[in-house]
Amino acid sequence: MSADSKSNIPSSKPEQEASADNVPSCCAARRVAVDAASGCGTPSMEQERKLPESIGIEESVKTRTETAGTIARPDTSSWPVIPEGTYILGTNDGEGFASDAEGPARPVHIQSFRISPYTVTNADYAAFVDATGYVTEAERFGWSYVFHLLIPDMKRVSIVGSPQQTPWWHGVEGAYWREPEGPGSSLDERMDHPVVHVSWNDALAYCEWAGVRLPTEIEWEAAARGGLEGRRYPWGDVLRPDGEHRCNIWQGVFPTKNHGSDGYIGTAPVDAYKPNGYGLYNVSGNVWEWCADWFTQNPDKRGSTKQPQGPDQGVSRLMKGGSYLCHQSYCNRYRVAARSGNTPDSSTGNIGFRVVVDN
Repeated sequence: MSADSKSNIPSSKPEQEASADNVPSCCAARRVAVDAASGCGTPSMEQERKLPESIGIEESVKTRTETAGTIARPDTSSWPVIPEGTYILGTNDGEGFASDAEGPARPVHIQSFRISPYTVTNADYAAFVDATGYVTEAERFGWSYVFHLLIPDMKRVSIVGSPQQTPWWHGVEGAYWREPEGPGSSLDERMDHPVVHVSWNDALAYCEWAGVRLPTEIEWEAAARGGLEGRRYPWGDVLRPDGEHRCNIWQGVFPTKNHGSDGYIGTAPVDAYKPNGYGLYNVSGNVWEWCADWFTQNPDKRGSTKQPQGPDQGVSRLMKGGSYLCHQSYCNRYRVAARSGNTPDSSTGNIGFRVVVDN
């Protein structure tokens, strides 16, 4: 990256100066500006880009999935079972963001289900695309968001633009799931990493082919807690117990220096670090995970106390888990109760998904 480009990227504030009322949108970028904004989902491109009118996403998904065979669909029989019961949704933790509707914490009853121990990998998504010929929205738009430090050579890529609030995100022409940093990049040695540059719509298309679905927020949160109740992280309340890294997040000065003491600068393999009590890996950090619900900042619209589905409508879809760009001083959203949202057509280098099936 050029010195001139770096000079336009602000340094992070000291951690003690951060507050819930002033959290930059470090973790995700939207394709268009929307009113419903939250923490990590507010940046938008200065110029709106639309899909060609001749391309109908829903029609394409339906056609592709109907013609798909049964090749390499996931075997869900060994997935962890989350038992039926009452779980606590949300938190009253002082580190939570009230503006994201993280609280108040409340008991919610859900039915039993199975959940993948891992996020969907590049290998998984490749099997889907190879079987169906599906074309992602990043490919249709012609660009997707890439974090500035992950672009190997700024002179070799074409930048569509960068959100004013978050200049560390660049819309790179040709970036999509197979070339995550733009033309010339590849998935070499990353087939076991989470697939990224997939929109909510792209995740839904995979689900329709694979015979699975996206988890609801309460399902995701119940599974992510690993049997613990009211804890900040899937393993407890301490981020690094005995100094051990348990997740892939940012270390250093955001957004200009990540010294990667956890072992990774970008994504990590889906089975990196220790699993939680239910056998789930990387539910904190690594990549944001799409959920089925619409996102809301109104706690009263998060659904009933029995099998809640979230709001009936909305602008953004819910994301959980945080990503490799989350940092305590900016985006402390790798906590289990943390939440954010993004438009269903948005794609970035740090959003993926995990899937479930009814038990």
